[in-house]
Amino acid sequence: MTIVVLVVTLDIAMKQLQLREAKTALSAVVDAAERGEPTTITKHGRPAAVVVSYKEWTKLKSKIPSFADLLLAVPQLAADDLPKRRPARIVRDGPPD
Repeated sequence: MTIVVLVVTLDIAMKQLQLREAKTALSAVVDAAERGEPTTITKHGRPAAVVVSYKEWTKLKSKIPSFADLLLAVPQLAADDLPKRRPARIVRDGPPD
């Protein structure tokens, strides 16, 4: 028995399948993803994965900036922006007591 539940997300009807059903219908799930119809795969009743087309995946992936991009996006700081620091403590090396 196949149970198909439609979940509406962002005005897109998303098909939801149990993992067991997705295994048997993987070809159909991939075909649906290529047509722009994502499928949520559940495991023990909880969402575990979403199958989307490669085109959609690359579009979503390109929207996430890398850590380096985030660091480079930090605005320049002026010396006045930093908190005042107290002088460093000087540690003298000498013979052990």
